[in-house]
Amino acid sequence: MKQKIKTMEELSEAIGVSRPTLSRFFRDAESVRASTRQKIERGLETVDYVPNFFATRLNRKSTGLIGVIIPDTEDLFFARLLNAIERPALEADYTVVRQSSHGNAQLEARAVETFLSMNVDGVIVAPLGRESSADVFARLSTRLPIVLVDSRLPHALPSVDFVGTNNFQSIDTLVNYLCRTGTPPHFLGMPPLNTNSPEREAAYVASMERLGFKPAFVEVSIEPEGWEFEAYAYDVMDAHFGSGRYVDATILCANDRLATGVLRAAGKHGLLPRRSDVKAKLRVAGHDDNPMSRFMTPSLTTVAQNFEAIGRSSFRLLLRRIEGDASLESSGTEEVYDTILRIRESA
Repeated sequence: MKQKIKTMEELSEAIGVSRPTLSRFFRDAESVRASTRQKIERGLETVDYVPNFFATRLNRKSTGLIGVIIPDTEDLFFARLLNAIERPALEADYTVVRQSSHGNAQLEARAVETFLSMNVDGVIVAPLGRESSADVFARLSTRLPIVLVDSRLPHALPSVDFVGTNNFQSIDTLVNYLCRTGTPPHFLGMPPLNTNSPEREAAYVASMERLGFKPAFVEVSIEPEGWEFEAYAYDVMDAHFGSGRYVDATILCANDRLATGVLRAAGKHGLLPRRSDVKAKLRVAGHDDNPMSRFMTPSLTTVAQNFEAIGRSSFRLLLRRIEGDASLESSGTEEVYDTILRIRESA
C-alpha cells in the first residue's frame, strides 16, 4: 500500500526534494531540472498524494480556470450549451467552473463576484437579459475577458464579444415551411426575459410580411413567472383551447419549452389524434431542438441550433482575449450561426 501524503511538507520529506522545488514543479514541471523532475515523478508513483488544485495555481499568471454563468441549470438548452463549451476548454487544458443565476439578478451578480475572487482567466456569460445589471458586467469586463453567449445585454457592453444563433434565419426558415405546408402560423412569444424574445418576434413579423401575410399573435392575458416556460404556455393555451380558440390553428412557439406546454394543453383537450395515420388539425412548431423534442408525442417540428459551433466559438474568442490577440476588434466581435429545420409529426 502506498504511503498516504496529505501536505506538501510531508511530500517534500518523502521524496527528498525541497518544498519550493515541489511548488515550482506543480506550477510548471519544465521549470525544474530534468534530473529533479524525474526524481519527483518517480517519487509521486510511490505515494498517495493529490496536489491541491488552487494551491498549485496561486502564483501562476494563469489559473487555468474558465467561469461560465447560465440562467437555469434545469433548462436542457443551457446544459447542451455548457457541454459544447466544456469540450474545447478541456482540449486546451482549461477547467470550466459553472455558476447558475437561477433566473435571479442578485445571484447573477454574486456569480460574477465569485469568479473575480477565484481569479478565473475569463468568463462566458449567458445573461438573464432584461434583469441583468449592466453595471455588474461592465465592472467584470474591466477586470477580465468576457464573452456573451445566447443573448445580448440590451444597449450595453458593445465592446464585448457575442456568440449566438441567427434568429432571423431560424424564424424565417420556420415561417416559410409552415406557410408552404399549411395555414400561416400564429406566434406565441417567449416571456420578455432576454434579447432573443424581441429578436424572434421581429423576425416573425418580417417573414410573414415578406410572404404577404398579416402577422398574428396568440393572445396572452396572464403574466409569465420567470423561466417556467412550459407552465406559462400550458396555462395560456389551456384557456384558449377550453374556449374553442386556436384548435385548428398553426402555432409557432419561440422556443421548444413553450411548445411542450402547448402540446400538453392540446392533449388535455383531445386535439392530438391517438392514431398515427390521422393528422391533427392543430399544428405546433418550436425553436431550439431540445433533446426531448424528438421523443414527444407527437414529436416536435423545430429548428436545431448549432450548439457545437456556438460553444467552440465562444471559448475560442475568450481564449484569444485571454492571450491578448491584437488582431481582434476592440469594439467586440459578433458571431451568429444558422439553424437546421427538423420536420417531425407536430407540423
